[in-house]
Amino acid sequence: MNFSKQIFIVVLIILTFGCNSKSKNFDKTSKPNQDAKVFEKKELNQAPKKENDKFTLTDDNVIDFLFEYEKNNKENHVRIHTTFGNIDILLYANTPYHRSNFIYLTKKKYFDGTQFYRVINDFVIQAGNSDNIKVSKKRKVIGKYLLPNDFDKGHTHKRGIVSMPSSSVDNPYKMASPFEFFIVQKKDGAHHLDGNYTIFGKVIDGMETVDKIANLPTDNRDWPLNNVYINKVLIINDN
Repeated sequence: MNFSKQIFIVVLIILTFGCNSKSKNFDKTSKPNQDAKVFEKKELNQAPKKENDKFTLTDDNVIDFLFEYEKNNKENHVRIHTTFGNIDILLYANTPYHRSNFIYLTKKKYFDGTQFYRVINDFVIQAGNSDNIKVSKKRKVIGKYLLPNDFDKGHTHKRGIVSMPSSSVDNPYKMASPFEFFIVQKKDGAHHLDGNYTIFGKVIDGMETVDKIANLPTDNRDWPLNNVYINKVLIINDN
């Protein structure tokens, strides 16, 4: 074997060994990277953390939410338990967003512990708010939103009507304040309110309770001197 051929064989052996060595090193270094990718996939497939699952209503999502909610929550008969007696209310089907909003808040137990905070004899009693910080916390959890007005359904503010006040803050379209409601107590109605507030139900039993509350003494802000609490609101549909 001549000298040049020997050199060629030696070089070939060195190159072959070097390639095998690099191949083994690649296998060793690639395995941790593959494991990292698998770990990343596992992390991505895990359920979201509980704090990210919280849902709150906003002006942007409330209509879509109530549109879907209304399909599967058709209840329309509720009972308000107060410290002066019960008030049964029928919620109107032709104001679906306001009806389903009231049912949603009832199921969330929002009204429990709120008060009749504005009482004007021979006019209205208004409820759904409180000076208790727990009520503010409930609102924060549920969300900050308004409902569109719905005036043109043929309802008028006669005695026993349940209506939704408008928000008093920058509200040219008379959007409804969803956490509050008022009941007309005036015997011949309060028809000057027609076209300004959305009517979404009526009292079908318990107007004597409404009258008791309306006759209570109040301060100069129309707040009863002795708090009138809503102990709870329950859905009483038979179905």
